[in-house]
Amino acid sequence: MLGCGFGGLFAVRALAGKPVRVTVVDRTNHHLFQPLLYQVATAGLTAPAVAAPIRHILADQKNATVIYGNAECVDLARRAVVLDGGDEIAYDRLIVATGAANNYFGNDAWEAYAPSLKTLEDAYEIRRRVLLAFEHAERETDPAGRASLLTFVVIGGGATGVELAGSFAEIARHTLHGEFRRFDPRNARVVLVEGGERVLPGYPPALSERARLQLERLGVTVWLGKTVTGIDAEGVQLGPDRLAANTVIWAAGVAASPLGASLGVPIDRAGRVIVGEDLAIDGHPEVTVIGDLAALPWHTPPVPGIAPAAKQMGTFVAKNLVLSLRNEKTKKFRYKDVGMLATIGRNSAVAVLGKLHMSGYPAWLLWLLAHIYFLIGFRNRIVVLIDWAIAYWTFDRNARIVIQGRKEP
Repeated sequence: MLGCGFGGLFAVRALAGKPVRVTVVDRTNHHLFQPLLYQVATAGLTAPAVAAPIRHILADQKNATVIYGNAECVDLARRAVVLDGGDEIAYDRLIVATGAANNYFGNDAWEAYAPSLKTLEDAYEIRRRVLLAFEHAERETDPAGRASLLTFVVIGGGATGVELAGSFAEIARHTLHGEFRRFDPRNARVVLVEGGERVLPGYPPALSERARLQLERLGVTVWLGKTVTGIDAEGVQLGPDRLAANTVIWAAGVAASPLGASLGVPIDRAGRVIVGEDLAIDGHPEVTVIGDLAALPWHTPPVPGIAPAAKQMGTFVAKNLVLSLRNEKTKKFRYKDVGMLATIGRNSAVAVLGKLHMSGYPAWLLWLLAHIYFLIGFRNRIVVLIDWAIAYWTFDRNARIVIQGRKEP
């Protein structure tokens, strides 16, 4: 098992008690509840609330062994996974669930000026930049320099971009209100830039429009149809237009994990591995690919790149593996649509549940309950519930400590 995100974790758990030995390889020691990672980046939650040690999660699963390491490539001919440092792990069956990486569309130099949000390290860096922008603004005497410090640009109007922009606006309007003497944090400018014609493009147009209106009510400036042509330490270039900003966050897209290319099998334009109806790769039924790394061109409608899809794939391939060990016929994967949820801010969200479309407070309440329910571990649920209750009534954010020179807790 390569990767212990949602797909990998659910596959391992589905194999508990089965007559197999499972080796889990991950480049971190924790499973990350990524839908709430933006709250770590915006000082709403601490890391332990959204992450749990993989070894602790699987401690009672005696047929599972956890290896800390990075899988660099897969040798299909020899049925071996090559790890960093040259170590190899042989396999009889292989599940690849290494997910996605950041995608700057060929402009990798932008990453230094506009971090994206995929890991805890990314969240720490974004939180550091945002909070220190306010601290530096207190010292800045030049009005133009202060305006640049207090301009926060989020590039990409998908769920992550919308959630980050809404949270930045709430920090400025509510959390930091009254804490500075030389400027009013409420005058901070949050700009969400989307290259398409609407935010949340995967949602129905009516909900996208409601999301835009809810963002604007929070104080976010939404720019649609704007293409980013440059990012540097002083701001963002949008064609002929220039936006001065010291803090820029990239939420415009992801690319498949580079491990997929090492398999030597067909991949799509996003680098995802094309799999069959049983999620196995062509010519190698012993290797299955799931989650954000898998491309399912035969599936109608398309499978969205969200956590529920990865979970379903993980459980599915585990069940198929057991069937194959019994020499029984394996099944074809069909994604069961469980809906989509995106929060925008306090009491604001949008939700799609089949034909039911919701927005505002009802959608936000549904979003809150769903995320509490799906968090890994009882302690995580309690911690998040307490933190959210405190934040709801006080507008406070407890994770605002920044330690210079470190990517800290």
